[in-house]
Amino acid sequence: MTEGGDWQRDVLRELADTPAAPASTGPVEASPPMPPAPVDPRLPSPPPQPASPTRPVPRGTRDPRLPLPTPESVPTVDPRLAHALGRPQHGDSLTQRTGRSLRRLTTSAGQDVAEQTYLATELQQPVTTGRIIAVTSIRGGVGKSTVSALLGRTFNHYRHDPVLTLEADAALGTLPVRMGAESVRWSCADLAQILTPAMQLTDVTGYLVPVADGGWLLPAGQGRVGAPMDVRTYRTVTLALRRYFAVTVVDCESLPGDVARTAMDTAHARVVVAPMTAEGVNGTRQVLNWLAQLPHAALASTAVALSASSPDTTLDEKTAATHLREAGVAVVSLPYDRHLAQGGPIHTVMLGQATRDAAVRLAAEAMHRAVRVR
Repeated sequence: MTEGGDWQRDVLRELADTPAAPASTGPVEASPPMPPAPVDPRLPSPPPQPASPTRPVPRGTRDPRLPLPTPESVPTVDPRLAHALGRPQHGDSLTQRTGRSLRRLTTSAGQDVAEQTYLATELQQPVTTGRIIAVTSIRGGVGKSTVSALLGRTFNHYRHDPVLTLEADAALGTLPVRMGAESVRWSCADLAQILTPAMQLTDVTGYLVPVADGGWLLPAGQGRVGAPMDVRTYRTVTLALRRYFAVTVVDCESLPGDVARTAMDTAHARVVVAPMTAEGVNGTRQVLNWLAQLPHAALASTAVALSASSPDTTLDEKTAATHLREAGVAVVSLPYDRHLAQGGPIHTVMLGQATRDAAVRLAAEAMHRAVRVR
């Protein structure tokens, strides 16, 4: 594969060059059976031959000789509860939206255009191999899946090559709901048993959930309580899928889970979601200190999303961001947004302007580190 070339076309060409079994040109006539050899009655009868033994399949292991059954499609939200989601509301109030429109008419847009051009250039960087961006946090409920969905939608909007958002948190994660998936069927554990090097992109996407705004989604499960994802499944799936997708955003479990530690150690870039509280910022700083001890440049390829879950946050944002930047990472503040706080599917057009801008900056920071930091 050449540097700077069309990596997706090269992958498909490699797959097309894989030798396949010769196709049958027509029905094959069965050969007549051989007549049995004559038996001499003067000779003793030969002893019976034992049947060839069948290799036993360990308990709990799928027999590879049997096809994998197609799982049942399961809705991401119980239909009895779906009507209770209510009507989505805008992240900005009507007054804020009106004021922003007036400011556009009275101010120069030159600086905004320059910044947007720079961010778009960072987001659209060409890649020769798929880049994995892992998202995690110190605990659940701080917006990790929300940030993963925002990143996935942002990359889908700006890039023209395939983008995958992968859920690696089987603990009843909310990523499929945030991405707007109405139902899920295949999971990471299912694909770990199916993926083969001979599969093409069109084969792989048949097991994924298409996202309304573009891109693809692979859930960790079907929204049921079950066994958590193991490290082997995570490695198998991510290593196999990265050849088909330019960017893969991984919604990991919270630290210090085994899959989260593995993802943070092996990803090209990392995003740590920090709640905008004193204890949240302090715990995130401990995670950054741990990343600094990894044998490669993990800290240099890390960005922090400082997320506000309430409009009444009392923690000083500048002080918190400065404390995190002392570790040597980029910090992007994600403001409180009424649309995100409402829950349910994320509609990009209904996000607050500050939230959309922060999502683009965070995605650009992550992509910059995934491509240029070694």
